[in-house]
Amino acid sequence: MMFPRIIAILCALSATFATHAQQYPVRPVRVLIGYAAGSSTDIVGRVMADRLGAHWKQTVIVENRGGAAGNVAADAAAKSQGDGYTLLFAQNGLAISAAAVPNLPYSAERDLVPLAPVAATPHILIVGPDFPAKNVQELVARAKASPGKLSFASSGVGNSDHLCGELFNMMAGIQAIHVPYKGGAPAVQDVIPGRVDYYFAGMPVGLPLATSGRARALGVTSKQRYPAAPDVPTIAEQGLPGYDATLWQGFFAPASIDPALGARIARDVEAVLKQPETRANLAKVGVALFEDNQVNFTKFFHADIEKWKNLVKSTHLKLE
Repeated sequence: MMFPRIIAILCALSATFATHAQQYPVRPVRVLIGYAAGSSTDIVGRVMADRLGAHWKQTVIVENRGGAAGNVAADAAAKSQGDGYTLLFAQNGLAISAAAVPNLPYSAERDLVPLAPVAATPHILIVGPDFPAKNVQELVARAKASPGKLSFASSGVGNSDHLCGELFNMMAGIQAIHVPYKGGAPAVQDVIPGRVDYYFAGMPVGLPLATSGRARALGVTSKQRYPAAPDVPTIAEQGLPGYDATLWQGFFAPASIDPALGARIARDVEAVLKQPETRANLAKVGVALFEDNQVNFTKFFHADIEKWKNLVKSTHLKLE
């Protein structure tokens, strides 16, 4: 007689979880972002938080927890209750850290669940308006003339912009000093006046600066020219054929979340991305959409971790 009771209990629990998923959210939702306010991931995350709040008719609060290449926020999210009221909005740095940073206090593969991608956008290589180099060739020549003298910024050790810089330096055969910050916004504050020489900024940060003249764009990191910046040549077409690096961003939840609720949130993100207002708001900040379902995003995330493992291994790059 015990077996039917177990079945009844499991059915009741399943019905409870399904009801919870249907009613969600009944109180404010918190979105953790591991970068400073004004960074590329923060800008995109806030657009999505605003649009999800309108979709859910519920408050969505963005909480910036910068530091350790986004791992402070990722660790907090991983250790949060899996009730759907704490989400993580992350980027490439999450996969890079999982691939290359030892002794993290959490496991991205074990403790977090990918929900939905949002954007996949190239970086834009910027320098201050008074920097002497006018293109990538001139930047490389300047670096080769003074090995170890030039510096490049990043939003933190192991983030996508850091790896863009390391890949650039390796392919160009130059040496430059890496200067990590806690986000894109503080990084550009030193790049614009020339205290740091160059930065592979996220489009939401770098493109408005280049458009306004506060910075100069030397190239984009995609294979082809980026539609939002058609006059900016690619890094590849300026003497580094094969150079290609993209910044992706998306939502994650604690692994303890009920699968039905996680799937519901993923579908809501997908629905919001299809809304004209969301697409327009993201286009304003130069973002290219990355639309896919939860299953494919999960496969993509694990494949990205393997990609970075291979790159770090082949270049002997230390990210500690």
